Amino acid sequence: MTQDRFQELTELKEQARQGPDPKATERQHAKGKLTAHERIALLLDKGSFTEVEALRRHRATGFGLEDKRPYSDGVITGWGTVEGRTVFVYAHDFRIFGGALGEAHAQKIHKLMDLAIAAGAPLVSLNDGAGARIQEGVSALAGYGGIFQRNTKASGVIPQISVMLGPCAGGAAYSPALTDFVFAVRDISQMFITGPDVVQAVTGEQVTQNGLGGADVHAGTSGVAHFAYDDEETCLAEVRYLLSLLPSNNRDLPPTELSDDPVDRAGDALLELVPEDGNRAYDIRGVLTELVDDGDYLEVHAAWAPNIVCALSRIGGQVVGVVANQPNAMAGVLDIKASEKGARFVQFCDSFNIPLVTLVDVPGFLPGVDQEHEGIIRRGAKLLYAYCNATVPRISVVLRKAYGGAYIVMDSRSIGADIALAWPSNEIAVMGAEGAANVVFRREIAAAEDPEAMRQQKIKEYKEELVHPYYAAERGLVDDVIDPRDTRAVLARSLAMLRSKDADLPCRKHGNPPQ
Repeated sequence: MTQDRFQELTELKEQARQGPDPKATERQHAKGKLTAHERIALLLDKGSFTEVEALRRHRATGFGLEDKRPYSDGVITGWGTVEGRTVFVYAHDFRIFGGALGEAHAQKIHKLMDLAIAAGAPLVSLNDGAGARIQEGVSALAGYGGIFQRNTKASGVIPQISVMLGPCAGGAAYSPALTDFVFAVRDISQMFITGPDVVQAVTGEQVTQNGLGGADVHAGTSGVAHFAYDDEETCLAEVRYLLSLLPSNNRDLPPTELSDDPVDRAGDALLELVPEDGNRAYDIRGVLTELVDDGDYLEVHAAWAPNIVCALSRIGGQVVGVVANQPNAMAGVLDIKASEKGARFVQFCDSFNIPLVTLVDVPGFLPGVDQEHEGIIRRGAKLLYAYCNATVPRISVVLRKAYGGAYIVMDSRSIGADIALAWPSNEIAVMGAEGAANVVFRREIAAAEDPEAMRQQKIKEYKEELVHPYYAAERGLVDDVIDPRDTRAVLARSLAMLRSKDADLPCRKHGNPPQ
C-alpha cells in the first residue's frame, strides 16, 4: 500500500512538472521562452534542485476556478546549489494561470523567502507572470504585500536577484525593484506599472510593451534593470557568475578565488591608456581591465548613467566593488543619475562585506538649471552618504583630475577612505587651474596690458603652487603618490592588509539618507 502511494505521489509530481496540458509547454516554447523547470535547470548545478510544495493547489472557488486546480498553483519553489553553494529560487510557471499570483501561490513564495532568510542564502526569482489573480481579489493583493515585506526584511541580509523572463505589470513590479539586482531578456521581458492600453487611454500616447517597459528601456533609460541580455541562456549564466562573486549573506565574506594572474604584475599599458592631458578622453574600462585578476569583471548598470562605471571583480583573488569615473562619457562628470547609480552600488557592497576601490578622474558636478531643479544637491548627497556610511575597506586612487565637491564625494580621505593614493598626473583642487585663475586673478588679468598673457602666467602659478602632484600628499590627504604601473600591486597589498578591518557605526536604528 505504501509503495502504491509513493508511486501515485511520483506521478502527481510529474504531472505538475508537465503543466496543465502538453500544448501549454508548446505555446511557451513558441514564444521563445523556456518553462520554469527548464530555467531552474540552467540556473542551478545539475541535479541539485529540491522542490517544495510541488502538490500545492489553490482553494479558491467561483469565477471558474473550482474546476481548475492544477498542482504547484503556477509557481515552482525550492533550493539547490550554484558552484556548490546553496541558493533559493522560485519561478513563475506561465503555463498555469499565466503565472498569475493567488493566495496559495503567494504562500509558497512567502515560505521560500522565510527559509532563505533563516538559512542565510541568496534568493533568485525567475519572474514570468501576469500579475495578481483577478478571481481571488484582495487575497492576491495581500499576497504581494507579504512578498514586499519580506523583500525589505531580507534587504542587506541575503543577496536578492530578480530575473525578468516575461511580463511584470502593476504592483508586481515593485518586488524586483526592492531587490539588489534585476536581470532582463530582450523581447520577452517587460515591466511597467500601467500598460500601453492604460497609457493611451489616459495620455493619448501610443507605445508598444517593449517601448514602454522592455529590457533596453529599463537598462538604459529608467535604470530599473541592471543587466540586459539577448537570450535566457546567457542571462542565467550571468546570474550564476554574479552569485559566484557574492557572499551567501551579510555575515560571510565573499568567496576568494585565486588565479594565475600575479598580484605584482606591472601595468605598463596604463601609461598609454590614460592621457596626461586632463582634457583628453579615454575609456576607464581599459584601466579596470589592467588592474583586476585576468581582466575579468562584471559591470553593473553598464547602459545607464555611463559617466560612472560600477563593477564587481577580484584583485588578488579578493572580490572588490569598483566605482570609477568614465572620462569617455560626459568627461566623467557627476550628475543626478551617476550619483544615484554609484550610491546604490556602494550601499550594496557595504551591506555584503565587499571592499570598495574608487578610481577618480572627475572634473566636478554637472552644472545646469535642470540638474539643480531636479535635485542634484539632494541626490548627489546620496553618493556622499553611501561612502560616509560604508564600513568595508575603502581605497581610492586619483588618476588625473579631482576637482571641487566631486573630489570629496568620490571617497576622499576626508570622508573616510582607508587608503588614499594618487598617480603623479593627479590634479586635486577646488577647480581647474584655468577657472581658478579667472576667479582669483580676474582684476590683475583685466588690468594687464596683455590680458591673455597674464592669464596664462597666473594659470601656471596656480598649478605650481596648488595643483602640483604632491600638494595633497604633503598635507596627509594622500597616503602615497605611486607609479601607475604599480597600482595593481599596491591595491592587492592594501586589500590584504584591510581584510580584517573592523569599523562600527554609532548605535542607531538606521540612518536617514537623502532621498
